[in-house]
Amino acid sequence: MRIWGRKSNSIFVKFSTSFILVGLIPLFALSFFSVKIFSGYVERYTTSNLQQMVLYMSYNLNSSFKQYNDMSKLMYTGRYEGYIDTTKLNQTYNVNDLESINAIPINTFLKTILYSDPYIQSAYFIRSMDNKIYYQNKDNNGLTEEIFPYKDWKSTMINEPSRLAIIPTHPESYYLNSKRKVFTIGRNLSDISGGLVTQEPKVVGTLFFDVDASMFDQFFKELNLAEKDEMFLLDGDGNTYFSNLKVPEDGQVLDANNNSEMITISESIPFLNGRLVARIYKEGLFQQLVNARTTVFIAILICAVVMIVMGTWFSRRLAAPIRKLIKQMTVVESGNLDAKLLVESNDEMGRLGHGFNRMIERLQAYIDEAYVAEIKQKQTELNALKSQIRPHYLYNTLEVIRMNAVDKDVDEVADMILSLSNQLKYVIDYGEERVSIRSELEHLKDYFYIMSVRYENRFELHCDIPPDVDLEWSILKLSLQPIVENAVQHGLRTKGKGTVEITMERREEQLAITVYDNGIGMNEATLNRLNTQLDDPKAPSKNIGLKNVHERMKSVFGEGYGLSISSREHIGTSVLLLFPVLNKFDVNTNNEETDFT
Repeated sequence: MRIWGRKSNSIFVKFSTSFILVGLIPLFALSFFSVKIFSGYVERYTTSNLQQMVLYMSYNLNSSFKQYNDMSKLMYTGRYEGYIDTTKLNQTYNVNDLESINAIPINTFLKTILYSDPYIQSAYFIRSMDNKIYYQNKDNNGLTEEIFPYKDWKSTMINEPSRLAIIPTHPESYYLNSKRKVFTIGRNLSDISGGLVTQEPKVVGTLFFDVDASMFDQFFKELNLAEKDEMFLLDGDGNTYFSNLKVPEDGQVLDANNNSEMITISESIPFLNGRLVARIYKEGLFQQLVNARTTVFIAILICAVVMIVMGTWFSRRLAAPIRKLIKQMTVVESGNLDAKLLVESNDEMGRLGHGFNRMIERLQAYIDEAYVAEIKQKQTELNALKSQIRPHYLYNTLEVIRMNAVDKDVDEVADMILSLSNQLKYVIDYGEERVSIRSELEHLKDYFYIMSVRYENRFELHCDIPPDVDLEWSILKLSLQPIVENAVQHGLRTKGKGTVEITMERREEQLAITVYDNGIGMNEATLNRLNTQLDDPKAPSKNIGLKNVHERMKSVFGEGYGLSISSREHIGTSVLLLFPVLNKFDVNTNNEETDFT
């Protein structure tokens, strides 16, 4: 219980819990509403699509029944082999005496009906006078007249002898070895000779033709019914004309009650005064939707598990180095400064570990410094004294040599020694990073004097300083001497003689100093290689002085400053140095220079 209490107070446990909750709550909420909206849309779309298909099927079925109705009226219209006005024919005489309908034999008329539609299998005509049966069959099977139920069919037409009769689907058992299911279309032939229609028409015979029940399959296939789905074609009394289920003898639907697990869609069949009823199981209809929904829920569950695992792992991964650091801090608190934290990564935790180790090292160093502070102070004073003695000893020795040369009237040697002494003082003075233009030019003249004497006065130095350039402006110490030395060594010495000229120009807040020599110059390839080496800090270069000045200028004044080289072979070389305009400079107590413009 105590361990759990400590863990619950851990910031990492709180962070991980918040991370998991912040991730899971939107995930579950978004997924739930998305699945719900998507499922509702799919259900509505599927149901609407099913409704449209049933409507289209009912329309086609109604049209088919109208077609069969028109076919049965051929007994009256006579629209075959030329139009015949049946009102001028004596149907009683034709049927009873001539055995013809509309001036053609009855069997011929039946063949016309039989082959007018691919689904009509048999055609019959029952003469009322003696109930003689005329029939035609596509399979040429023999009719078993004893069981032929034409009397039952005619009884359904007694009440409305002028209307079309449709006998619901039944087996074609009156033909030997026939397993076909058919529905029967029937219409009475009444004698309407003379154009008079009596209230009780004189029926001279009845036409029947069997239609293969597979005719319905062409419509029902469009619905792609599943095994449990139900389809009924009903008349106004609820009798079933056709169904994909087994129909009982009374012709009633097996289960007319609504089922909550099914979708019931009903469309009217006006010709039958009935309706087409489709009852589709939701489970089969929305099976793909259920599968998709299940897949989404499984994916959500997997994401949740992964998020929890990642949150727990992240918490432990983040807390482990912190716990190690706390443990080492406890060791340090006890006084053991030899404790070291093992760092295994370069992330923030790793940098924190390195910082802890450096802190211990510095703490140890500060303690050591406190014990030996007095000794170190004395050593520092002694080293400072030695550094002061050595330059003064060198200056005094050079002064003795110079005075000896003056005493012996060797003025040139004395002047050289004086110039060398001035250069040494200028160079050895480490307290300055920037100097005035005047100081840099004086040092440059001392250097050039020695070079002129060395090379028998073959080289000259000229300085062109306009009035708007103040010689008290500060520039980088020892920035001009390496450039001039490079001009003499690589430009003028090979030529034999020449001139080095220094010009200065103020460009707004910049000071441009150009060192030009009329020496041998450089070709384009050498110039490009030299400029590339200046811009690449890692590139090696033989011109150490030039690169040193360039890097120092960028380090002190920024990337916008430095030097650039231009040259033409056999004409000369110029080096442009850009400095900021600084009126004076100061060195604070931390040896950091502060500029004033």
